[in-house]
Amino acid sequence: MSKVTDPIADFLTRIRNGIMARHKVVNIPASNVKKEMTKILKEKGYILNYKFEEDVNFQGNIKIALKYNPETKINAIKALERISKPGLRKYCDSTSIPRVLNGLGIAIISTSKGIITDKEAKDLNVGGEILCYVY
Repeated sequence: MSKVTDPIADFLTRIRNGIMARHKVVNIPASNVKKEMTKILKEKGYILNYKFEEDVNFQGNIKIALKYNPETKINAIKALERISKPGLRKYCDSTSIPRVLNGLGIAIISTSKGIITDKEAKDLNVGGEILCYVY
């Protein structure tokens, strides 16, 4: 088994692949950062539900139920885009937080106040590392 060098990119790719294969549920190895990102995705309506399984292996698992429109079968997530990579980190201060799709998407940012969305970061007046864009 190969070692994952960028667990957040792996998290986003597993969700992306699940969407493309029209899966209902995606299994992802858990970490605290991924758990927080999953909570944000649920809160903002991009996924149907999630479940943290602690007993699978020593780090646990996240089961994510993907969200599709019942009539059109179109997924709620149009794109998941990794911004800050291990080779090139992207940071922003509270004044230069980017707008994703002119406010229709969200940016997930790792700040001193935890992992939050771009709007919350603006409200709290904190900057941080831009993990990804979701729209």
